[in-house]
Amino acid sequence: MPEKLYFEPQALGSLNTFGIAIKAQQFAALTDPEQLVVARETLGETAPFFLGGGSNILFTRDPEEPLLGIRWKGIEASVEGDEVLVHVAAGENWHHFTQYCVERAWGGVENLSLIPGQVGTAPVQNIGAYGVELKDVLTYVDVFDWLSGQFTRLDNADCALGYRDSIFKGKNKGRYVITAVGMRLSKRSSLHTHYGAIQQELERMGKLENPSYADVAQAVIAIRKSKLPDPAFIGNAGSFFKNPVVDVELAKALLEEHPDAPHYPAGNNQVKLAAGWLIEKAGWKGHRRVNHGVHEKQALVLVNYGGATGSQILQLAEDIQDSILQQFGIALEMEVNIYR
Repeated sequence: MPEKLYFEPQALGSLNTFGIAIKAQQFAALTDPEQLVVARETLGETAPFFLGGGSNILFTRDPEEPLLGIRWKGIEASVEGDEVLVHVAAGENWHHFTQYCVERAWGGVENLSLIPGQVGTAPVQNIGAYGVELKDVLTYVDVFDWLSGQFTRLDNADCALGYRDSIFKGKNKGRYVITAVGMRLSKRSSLHTHYGAIQQELERMGKLENPSYADVAQAVIAIRKSKLPDPAFIGNAGSFFKNPVVDVELAKALLEEHPDAPHYPAGNNQVKLAAGWLIEKAGWKGHRRVNHGVHEKQALVLVNYGGATGSQILQLAEDIQDSILQQFGIALEMEVNIYR
């Protein structure tokens, strides 16, 4: 049994990618999932707050409850013919994991390169980019059930993975602590190169014909770097809003007035629109309020230029929501988790 946990105050400015200067009065970093058992015995059934890479959260105040940092690591893999089954600890850096795979010519996650955060938080959002989502390769999620105090395994279907959604964000939010993620990769999986600017970037690289997994990953990294600010220099959490999914009639009305609006079939008589396009069209791209604002190259990204509070950034996000609703009749949903 792991030793008793010791909690101490911890400044969290460097532990959230928005760089919000907040402080936890009780913080402990866990380096072994078995420490969750000790944590529950120490804290009781009331769940603490779990912090992974801090890449998809906006803190608007200091946390009052104990904070537990997920830090354990490890990658295990078994090869069965062309299939590669991987078991990845929750504390592994997601981008480092994708590069670990492409270096070994294991396909399936190359389009998800350079997404910030840890492997354990990837299923929470069902992360996705350039035509690929985690649910396409996920086989299971190992969790610690804080209510029962037991470790268990949830398969892909159990996780109810949707567009930036899962059971970990809904009624079971806070109940399960993800300890590891299982994925099925392939040495012969088909490449996804027709979404966004991947083909153009591959052509620029001279790799348009027969690109490798590593080539696609390199293209995705180049595209993301050209459009998105590095959290190490400008505080941000990537895309702040989800792309809205609306009924086909609302989409038709929008396209009659704005034929250039990006749109994609979403099934069930619905259409997915581009939140970034809506925000830019409403005049918010590059908007700045002293120490925070909307990124000049990507309207989906809200940024902290230094010294902004979470409440200030949240107010900006709500102002954008109101603006889009009034101008287009479309409700934008925040993708970033808000700690209020």
